Amino acid sequence: MIIQMRHWKAFASFGAIAIAASCGSVSAPAPAPAPAPLETSEARFSYLTYSGTDPIFDLPVSDSQARNPILAGYYPDPSIVKVDADYYLVNSSFTHYPGIPIFHSRDLINWTQIGNVIDRPDMLDFSGLTVSRGVFAPTIEFHGGVFYVINTCVDCGGNFVVTATDPAGPWSDPIWLPHIGGIDPSLFFDEDGKVYILNNDAPEGEPLYEGHRAVWIREVDAQTFEPVSDAVVAVNGGLDLSEQPVWIEGPHLYKVDGKYVLSAAEGGTGPQHSQVILIAKSPLGPFTPHPDNPILTQRDLPEDRAEPITSVGHADFTQDSEGNWWAVFLGTRPYQGNEYNTGRETFLMPVSWDNGIPRITKPGDVIPHVIDRPALPAQPKASLPLTGNFTYTDEFEEDVLPLHWLTVRIPAQKAYRLENGELVLEARADGVGSPGQPSFLARRQQHTNAEAYTEVSFVPEDSDDEAGIAAFQNDAAYYALGLSMSEDGKAIVRLRKRAGDATDKDGEIVAEVPAAAPLGASLKLRIVSRGPEIDFYQAARGDDWEPVALGEDSTILSTEKAGGFVGTLLGVYAQSAGD
Repeated sequence: MIIQMRHWKAFASFGAIAIAASCGSVSAPAPAPAPAPLETSEARFSYLTYSGTDPIFDLPVSDSQARNPILAGYYPDPSIVKVDADYYLVNSSFTHYPGIPIFHSRDLINWTQIGNVIDRPDMLDFSGLTVSRGVFAPTIEFHGGVFYVINTCVDCGGNFVVTATDPAGPWSDPIWLPHIGGIDPSLFFDEDGKVYILNNDAPEGEPLYEGHRAVWIREVDAQTFEPVSDAVVAVNGGLDLSEQPVWIEGPHLYKVDGKYVLSAAEGGTGPQHSQVILIAKSPLGPFTPHPDNPILTQRDLPEDRAEPITSVGHADFTQDSEGNWWAVFLGTRPYQGNEYNTGRETFLMPVSWDNGIPRITKPGDVIPHVIDRPALPAQPKASLPLTGNFTYTDEFEEDVLPLHWLTVRIPAQKAYRLENGELVLEARADGVGSPGQPSFLARRQQHTNAEAYTEVSFVPEDSDDEAGIAAFQNDAAYYALGLSMSEDGKAIVRLRKRAGDATDKDGEIVAEVPAAAPLGASLKLRIVSRGPEIDFYQAARGDDWEPVALGEDSTILSTEKAGGFVGTLLGVYAQSAGD
């Protein structure tokens, strides 16, 4: 699939400005003054083309089937809600901004991003946070004509709720929940009008071992979310405390056939990940583990199986219009061992019920790459592909960036503008790898075999000035391929790499070669990721790509080595020498 997009629906992301118009006649506004020239140099990017070609996405798919994952790339911790014939889904985004992407579908297969929940700079403060802090595991619910997203801002305020009447936004300012500790809160609206919050937190007393956590539940006021009952422990540690289960988290509560079903992840978000079920007659418990747990895992399968989907868990359930149940959950697609650069992705599977107990997989079941479609009217494919193999070009011809674009941490001031079909970036002293606010804009890497290329116009003022394209996992794990100049004033292309905190934030220079075009001329730069290896190219024009460095170590961008909870971003940057 090859797509070139020139038009997008304009949503106000990246700190949009709300404009109010009054009724009646008004005078014509005075012409706006011309913007003052920037004191720093600028880089102009004509487009960003992304392409992915994973063999698993070449498997044939009939009209009655669909591909898994439904959201490829860094879309972890999914939560879903059904409203009439519509489904809405949100994901974690940590300290990437805009935060908490929200998607819409009518068939559970074709999804369109309609907004970002965190899309105003004053909603949260990510200053000084590492990439894998910030917003964890949102839950979306709908009740009484209002959408709710409950979430944790880790190291930046704690638990909070935001609301909206339109899921595309605008969303309210955070309603902070100082009485709710820990992470991964979720809301449950019972049929009697009572409202409950579940969350992961420390257990009663001292933890007995590393990873010993508990799921707590309490009733809260439906308007203020203030607790109106004491919190009780719904799950202590996990299914069986004697076996020292770890990281019980991501709880959701459902009422099915008069019973309360508590679903939670157990085992940590890695190869031992699983989903477990407990049952109670009351929303406050006591909850009894079902003997056939876990209801979802891949940890019982051979590690050396072909094209594995691993680390599955953190599920949320929904029921379609035909009465069938479905689960969205996270999983990963390693290219070797437990190494993957694409982050945790969103998968879909049917849920079967047996005597009030849901099940997604049985022991030995393999999560398939192709699933049967839900029995729902098929919807047109979204303009932006979210799974399968495709090529997609962002051409920067609108007034706002497309919704899938991200930066690192929330910018105090915008470092970009869209002008004459180009993305113009201010070259900032905070570069890629800085804990501040780099001038960096990117999209997710959605394939193991992926490439991204761009064309940049940039005239450096110093040998440390640089603009180009980057593969970025976090501040301490990235490659940056940039146009710069030598000490004697000639155009060069420099490849920098950072693989851990022990390396300077600017990384180490892997390669430095003469640029294929002179200073003042545009230059094409390209990154090609091939599982454990990654290649870098430049070109003056067309497809006459010249290698800058081949066969570099791509595993430094994997979650296994880089750590954290995010996936790799591919995008453009500009940085200056500073003072």
